[in-house]
Amino acid sequence: MVGKRKQFNKTCSSLLVETYVPKNNFYRQIKQLLKLDFLYQAVAPYYGKCGHKSVDPVVFFKLQLVAHFENICSDRALIEKSGLRLDILYFLDYSPGERLPGP
Repeated sequence: MVGKRKQFNKTCSSLLVETYVPKNNFYRQIKQLLKLDFLYQAVAPYYGKCGHKSVDPVVFFKLQLVAHFENICSDRALIEKSGLRLDILYFLDYSPGERLPGP
């Protein structure tokens, strides 16, 4: 099943992170340009109708972009680095301390 991430307290946490990410930050600029909602429909035929939900396709795609931009080959290193950087968390729409998808 195609998973869609549920965001809790999005307004408080995203505003908090947003204040610490500079206006000219690379990931902030990319986030403003990318509209990835079409991915849910695009990947739906490739998932079953039952079973565990997948990682949110938008989050997965954004993580792959981060891996490419940061030249990270390991999934574990990608998740570790993403959890430590506020600009990447802002790009992924996650809050500090919120658990990222496992490798």
